[in-house]
Amino acid sequence: SEGVTVLTEPQIYLVGVQTLQSAELDRFLADHGVSWQSDSEIAAEVLSESAGRVCYMSFAKPRPGGNSAYLKHILEVGHGSVLEHAVWNFVITGISRSLTHELVRHRAGFGYSQLSQRYVDESVAEYVEPDVIARDPEMHAVWLEAVSHAHAAYVKLAEMLNAKLADPQAAAAAMLPPDADRTTRRKTARQAARSVLPNATETKIFVTANARALRHFLEQRGSVHAEPEIRKLANKMLDLLM
Repeated sequence: SEGVTVLTEPQIYLVGVQTLQSAELDRFLADHGVSWQSDSEIAAEVLSESAGRVCYMSFAKPRPGGNSAYLKHILEVGHGSVLEHAVWNFVITGISRSLTHELVRHRAGFGYSQLSQRYVDESVAEYVEPDVIARDPEMHAVWLEAVSHAHAAYVKLAEMLNAKLADPQAAAAAMLPPDADRTTRRKTARQAARSVLPNATETKIFVTANARALRHFLEQRGSVHAEPEIRKLANKMLDLLM
């Protein structure tokens, strides 16, 4: 287990939020003979309300209650497309590839860029341990032994493959061109060696998502029926967004 870092908590970085181009919104309104201003200062909320009001050009005589009441009504009537205009950008780390395998199933309204196991060396050993195993010393020992063994095998295989692929015959068997450079051979070695890495391998992912898609994700993955690691992530994301 020497050199293996065990992680149990995901980290979420909110790296991007929308900005409102107030002058352009005012120009649009002026071109159509109306003036209107939302009582919210949060761009995502103003843009969602603006999008909804464009549907009926209902800027001139807004209902009482302001942005909060407007968005509450949107949710009640299920006019979900309005919420697709509010977007956030996250970097998420300290999560397993098992989690991201579930996460990327959320396609509509989401965009992803994930750490590459082909290009990035996985010899820095970070693995995500399920809480139910981490809380039991005996199970933790079994888990740690398995992860450490897999990690050692990855490092050894990567070294062996890198050396072997310098031989033209071995390179040809790995479908490499005869003039493959060292970087290409290294990538080829890593992509083969990664086959022994477990689901627990830590990964990093950049996620962009709109409010409608996020609400669906939080409902599905924040549920008591969700897998515990992704449920922990969903709850952290909900706290952050609130």
